[in-house]
Amino acid sequence: MRSVPAPPAVSSDVAGEPGGAPRAWAGVLLTGGRGRRLGGVDKAALRHGGLSLLERGLTALAGAERTVVVGPRTATSRPVEFAVEKPAGGGPAAGLLAAVDVLADGPPLVVVLAVDMAWVEAATVARLLAGLTPEVDGAALDDGRRQPLAAAYRLSSLRSLPAPAQGSAQGLSVHRLLAPLRLARVPARAGEAHDIDTPDDLHLLDG
Repeated sequence: MRSVPAPPAVSSDVAGEPGGAPRAWAGVLLTGGRGRRLGGVDKAALRHGGLSLLERGLTALAGAERTVVVGPRTATSRPVEFAVEKPAGGGPAAGLLAAVDVLADGPPLVVVLAVDMAWVEAATVARLLAGLTPEVDGAALDDGRRQPLAAAYRLSSLRSLPAPAQGSAQGLSVHRLLAPLRLARVPARAGEAHDIDTPDDLHLLDG
C-alpha cells in the first residue's frame, strides 16, 4: 500500500473541466445490503419525501450517462443496469467491484451512492464531481468521517485497485478496499452524509 499525503478539502460547486464543460459520469447505487441492524428490512423500499430510497438515489444520480444498481432486480422509474455482488450478499465492497466490472467500458468518472444515504441530492453529486481534481483519485462526502459510499471516483483508479483473493471479497471493508486511493474531502451540508443504519435512524424518515 503506497503512502499518500493528507487529501485536500474541496468546496467548489462546479462539476466540470477547467473550461466549464461537463464531464461524463456513471452512477452506481448499492442496494444489496441485508439491513441486519434494522431487523432485515429492505432499505431500498423505505420511503422519504414521498419516494422510496431506491428512487431517491436514482433521482440524485439522474445526470449519469449510465446507472448500475447493485442488488435485486426491481422495477425502476429510470433505465438502469443491474449487477450482483460476487459472492451475492458479500457486502458493499463486493458490490462496488461488481459495478466496476459492469462499467469496464463506461464513462471515466463514477459516482457511488449507498441506497440508505437518503439526503444525498443531485446538488451533492455535483459537488462530489467538482472535487475530482487532477491530484486525486476520488472525492468523498465528509461530516467528520469520510463517506466512501457517497463519493465520486475515477474509473481508472477503481480498476487499478488490487483484486481481492478469491473468496476474500465477502465482508471486505470498503475503507480497506479503497485505502490505496487518494481521496479529497467534500464537506457535508445539513445532514446529507447521514445514513439509515439503525432503528433509531428510522424516525428521521417521513415515510
